[in-house]
Amino acid sequence: MTTCLRLLCLLLPLLCGAWPDATAGTVTLRVAAQEGTEPKFIARGGAVVGLCVDILRAIEKTEPGLTFTGDQHWMPLVRVYAELARGEQDAACGVQRTADREGKFVFLEPSLFPINYMLMARADDPIVINNWDDVRNLGPDAVVLANRGFASVQILQGVGGLNVDARSASPSMNLQKLIAGRGRLFLHRTPGLQAFLERSGATYKVRILPVILSSNRLYLVLGKHVDHDTAARVQHALTRLEKSGELERLLHRWDGPVTP
Repeated sequence: MTTCLRLLCLLLPLLCGAWPDATAGTVTLRVAAQEGTEPKFIARGGAVVGLCVDILRAIEKTEPGLTFTGDQHWMPLVRVYAELARGEQDAACGVQRTADREGKFVFLEPSLFPINYMLMARADDPIVINNWDDVRNLGPDAVVLANRGFASVQILQGVGGLNVDARSASPSMNLQKLIAGRGRLFLHRTPGLQAFLERSGATYKVRILPVILSSNRLYLVLGKHVDHDTAARVQHALTRLEKSGELERLLHRWDGPVTP
């Protein structure tokens, strides 16, 4: 009888789903290094560094038990979003809020950092742009390049009346298309734009037009499948990092030329 009671005491927690777990409170979130998104993710010496890598490490330090894995593995941004929507990844760093993405992901407050969208042109092109009307007035022969899967495509579509080429998902490829004359302008975002040109060896081939045409903010997002408790822990860590000034400090660290 005593043996039966002992066995029942051992089995009862399992039956009730309350069996002690040595890893209680430990959560691993799957992410990926997003190609073509510096300064969020930058290749350096065989490793991946950058603003988002630093933010993920800061969250881990602030909220022990949370771990991000996969930030050393490169992946195209369009695939990152697709896998996150399917539940094959758990989080993504530095995502712009759009109506379509709000239906697929959970956007955590506070935002991580602001971004500005600016146009690039070839260095020998005397073009002057002050607003979107100036871009429209260039006519249908003026191709504006944008990165497939990036929010810049939706910005250009919202402007309307533009000849947009968003066939390439690679910023580097679009930069080469611009230099080769296969586009008149290329819409991309800061921070990190000047560093992108320097790392691409295009500093003297391309110039950044000195006008901000759109601004927004980027967020850390989670997949809809991530449980509410985990989301609350990540959001709590972000709030602490913002209040301490750490998020701003990390942005300043990467907002400028980056040494390879």
